[in-house]
Amino acid sequence: MHSEKLDEIRQWLIKSQRDLGAACLLFDSEGSFLDVVVYHCQQAAEKSLKAYLAYRDVVFQKTHNLNRLLEFCLPFEPRFQELWEMAETLTPYVVAFRYPGSAIEPERQEAEQAIEMAKAFLNFVLSVLPDELSSPS
Repeated sequence: MHSEKLDEIRQWLIKSQRDLGAACLLFDSEGSFLDVVVYHCQQAAEKSLKAYLAYRDVVFQKTHNLNRLLEFCLPFEPRFQELWEMAETLTPYVVAFRYPGSAIEPERQEAEQAIEMAKAFLNFVLSVLPDELSSPS
């Protein structure tokens, strides 16, 4: 694998890890930033999928829809189907709570579940990538 491709994949993974890290930090902070927590969880999942698609040389549309990204992943690895329901939960967080509306932020338990789902996405992607990519640090 050429170094430019490796760098791109690693950058997607690093960005995913940073979004997840930001979500965890905000979740544990004294302030109430649960709206931002779930946003970063969606972003972590999205960027982990985009890392996998970059690995597979799949040109994907600009989208935040996790299920759409999963559709691109499934031909290469059918086990991505296991993430389908979590994708349906996380996808709306890219805009939910980001604009004025009926709810300012999700419940704490919902944000905690979003963190677990984002971790599941990242861990799954890392498990199906070659070892040389599984430690993006």
